[in-house]
Formats: sequence, structure tokens, C-alpha cells
Amino acid sequence: MTTPLRLGTRRSALALAQSRTVAEALTKATGREVVLVEIVTHGDRSSAPVAQLGVGVFVSALRDALLTGEIDFAVHSYKDLPTAQPADLRIAAVPLREDPRDVLVARDGRKLAELAPGARIGTGAVRRIAQLHALGLQLQVTPIRGNVDSRIARVHGPEADLDAVVVARAGVARLGRAAEIAETLDPMLMLPAPAQGALAVECRANDTNMVELLATLDHAPSRAAVEAERAMLATLEAGCSAPVAAYAEVAEGEHGEEIYLRGAVISPDGARTIRLSRTGTPADAAEVGKALATELLDAGADTLMGSPE
Repeated sequence: MTTPLRLGTRRSALALAQSRTVAEALTKATGREVVLVEIVTHGDRSSAPVAQLGVGVFVSALRDALLTGEIDFAVHSYKDLPTAQPADLRIAAVPLREDPRDVLVARDGRKLAELAPGARIGTGAVRRIAQLHALGLQLQVTPIRGNVDSRIARVHGPEADLDAVVVARAGVARLGRAAEIAETLDPMLMLPAPAQGALAVECRANDTNMVELLATLDHAPSRAAVEAERAMLATLEAGCSAPVAAYAEVAEGEHGEEIYLRGAVISPDGARTIRLSRTGTPADAAEVGKALATELLDAGADTLMGSPE
């Protein structure tokens, strides 16, 4: 009898939803049974802002469990991963990416432009805070932490204290709460975080059977888009909590598939923004990302980011 595959996951509702989706897809594709193993990370135990906790805070415990053989593979929110990949671990699959855009959840279903001056809007990412300031809407931006459910509760719950929150559409959708979205924000207003909406399915690099099994879940356009975005982030030497945004799309061009990457670096107060774009082929996704980062740095991006995390 074949033993079940052990999938390591954080205990949050979103992490469990993501992991169950991957588990079901893998079982459907390979016939292998998958059991979830819940792992508590330092990020889950701390109430400190993500920017203070640093890069990889939700990842290290899962990776430790992989390396010790406690689990066979892990599912991460790709944007939480440090850009440097450990040599003994491999991202064996990037499944089809969810919509990477940010959304607004607001009282009375108001859109961003309908919020009154002084309205209290909460979000956890320095990138979102900076871009909200850059819009010049005179909103009172409040840094918040917590999972998707607790953030939405600050707008719609019995003890609501905010007029709106900005969160990732992918998380809201994966939790079955898309009906509560008041507005999906145009990337021209709110460019997403690198790899937002994408999952990374990781295993030990020397576990060839696992690598082969997980490869059945890989979606090449999603992998290429994320590769371009993260190559940009890595070349900028910015952490996942820096005010850096990127969004790559793969589409059919005149001479075959093309990748179109937009990138931005915003000062934390929103006063200065550098936005550039670049195109290339999916096969050269990483080079497209590196080249765009170089152009951003040449335009002065390093002066907007501060010290990397």
C-alpha cells in the first residue's frame, strides 16, 4: 500500500485553503493520497508588523520540516519567499496563478474614489501604504496585521473600526469571500507585490520522485510571470516588505508569446514613484526582470527603498 504524501502547511485559514486546493489537484493528477501536516511559524506567533519581522518569517519552519523529513512537500504563498532559493530545496511547481490584483473591501460597498477625505483605510504592506499615499486622496492610512478574515472584520465586523481595507484578491477569493469585494483595484493605481496570487510548491531537491509528481501541477505562464517579478525584486535587493511592486503578464504577441513586466518603486510617503516596463519572451523571464530592475536603479530607485530587509 502506498503511503500518503505529507504536505506541510501553516495553520491559517488561507494557508489551509491553499494547501487543500494543491492536495486535491495532486491527487487528481497522480492518484496519490495527500495528508496535511500543520506547522506553526514564527510569523504566526508574533503580532509585530511584517516589515519588522523580516523576509521569510512565514517560511522557515516549513523549510525546516522539509529538510528534516517531517513533511514531503510544502505550499507557500510565493510572495512570502525570500528571493534566494536554498540549493537543497526546489520549487517543483507554480500552479495556475490567481488574479494577482489588490482589492478594496469597504463599508456600504464604496469604491476607493467614493471614500470621504479622512476615511480610515487599513492595510499591512508598505507597498500598499505608499501607493495609497501617492493617490493624494487624503485618506487616513492605518497599518494593520492579521489574516484576511480579521482584516475584513475591521470593516464589516461588530467591532469594526475602519472604513475600508486593501487586501489581495487571491486570498479573499480562496476563502470564498469574493462577494464582499467593493472594487478590484486597477494596477495603474495599485501595482501588486511581486508573485502576489501565486503559490510555490516546494520539496527537497534530491527527492526526484516528488519533483516529478509535483511537476504535473506546474503552469508555465504563471511560473514565467513570477520568475520575472522576483528577478526584478532580487536585483533591486529589496525584501518582500519593501515598497516595490511588479506585475508580469504573458500574452500572445506578433512573434509568439511575450512577457510584459511593469515595475515600480515608491517612497514610503508616496511622494516619489518610479514606474517602468519591459517586454521579452517567457524563456527570458528572469533576464527581463533583471533588466527592468537595472533601469529602475539607474532612475534612482535605491534612494526610495531605504535599507533592504
